[in-house]
Amino acid sequence: MTTIAVAKKNGYAAIAADTLTTFGSTRLPAHYDASHDKILKYGDSYIGICGSAAHHLVLESVFRGTPNLKLHSKSEIFESFRRIHPILKEEHFLNPNEDEDDPYESSQITALIANPSGIYAVYSMREVFEYHKFWAIGSGNEYALGAMHQAYNRFDNPADIARVGVEAGAEFDKSSALPLTLYTVKLKNEADNQWRLFQHPALETLKTA
Repeated sequence: MTTIAVAKKNGYAAIAADTLTTFGSTRLPAHYDASHDKILKYGDSYIGICGSAAHHLVLESVFRGTPNLKLHSKSEIFESFRRIHPILKEEHFLNPNEDEDDPYESSQITALIANPSGIYAVYSMREVFEYHKFWAIGSGNEYALGAMHQAYNRFDNPADIARVGVEAGAEFDKSSALPLTLYTVKLKNEADNQWRLFQHPALETLKTA
């Protein structure tokens, strides 16, 4: 239960998260919680995690004990999360079962990643998506996506876009609250921020100089 957002623009990427933790009907705001940051750092990657509060401590432990995980492309992220899945089960007692019709075991983790290669999301079956502009996860994601859609062309700094998304989630989602935490990272290459749309003939092909 959270709102986490990423955005990418003008050679930079940003990731932001709210700081509220909930336990059923109990709220633990940031001014009571000494460890309220939902974003982990691994190498040059920032990883925002939603779901069980246990995920944060578990992934901190896994990252400390698993060197050389790579998170700089869809395939690298998939292989890294595939690599840590048995560690989650065997060493951290993960329950990999969600629905009985699921095709694969679940890692029970949803996360956003921002690093010099771009912005990504990882879902529970280890599905990985890379995004051209922005994305959000958590219980406030719909509010965040709407706000960032409106903000993207208005702001040049991706930190402002990610901030708007989390602020919208905190405003309307009962399980999200300010203050937020926010990190920015410079993309390796201006070309990483260029994109084109070819999926539908009604969409204009976008180019950058």
